[in-house]
Amino acid sequence: MTFLPFLVRSLVRLLTALVAQPAASVTTLLYYSDLLPRNLNLERLVRTEFLDRENYLFHFLINILRCF
Repeated sequence: MTFLPFLVRSLVRLLTALVAQPAASVTTLLYYSDLLPRNLNLERLVRTEFLDRENYLFHFLINILRCF
């Protein structure tokens, strides 16, 4: 079984989110990687629909950013 279809689909979803809603997607990445403070003003920009189970690269980026 190959993982290429899963990665391509995840890459397309990540790029679509970054192009369509750049501020919301970057804020969501930074918010869930604990690099932004938890306050109500930033929570308005956070989109939980980016955290789908099949969005592997988005979760990968969040985990990488948690290391910093």
